[in-house]
Amino acid sequence: MSLLLEFEDDRSIHPVDIIEHIASINDWNFERQDADEIAISVRGGWSDYHVSFNWMEELESLHIACAFDLKVPDARRAEVKQLIALVNEQLWIGHFDAWNKEGVILFRHSHLLSGGADVSPQQCEALLRAATESCDLYYQAFQFVIWAGKNAQEALSSVMFETVGEA
Repeated sequence: MSLLLEFEDDRSIHPVDIIEHIASINDWNFERQDADEIAISVRGGWSDYHVSFNWMEELESLHIACAFDLKVPDARRAEVKQLIALVNEQLWIGHFDAWNKEGVILFRHSHLLSGGADVSPQQCEALLRAATESCDLYYQAFQFVIWAGKNAQEALSSVMFETVGEA
């Protein structure tokens, strides 16, 4: 039994056009590969992030992937995957993933726009903020595993402390 109704896709604006406008007004470097994809460079707290937005028409979904320049050596992949599992347990929105072939860690999330729903600039900004804030929060933990040889739990514990007061 199918509960889906046929509809005409009559979005008032293409979701990637909104992202391009946000990148333009923030003076971020971006490249529009085609109508459904844009890549943006965004300055984060610990690194420059390479953010890709993709509109997936067949899924009616705006997908974001945010990667940082941190290559995972083969010898540290198992521990990085353990760290990703621990980090993902703490996330409410999106998840981290490792692309083995490229040795890259990235944050991913999809925003569903089923039934021809439009996405707002505020929703696009919230997607980008969720991605960059998650990357900023956990970047050092990934560094500790990759470069300092820490295990996943030690690395996560070292970045998840709460500061009290001001310096």
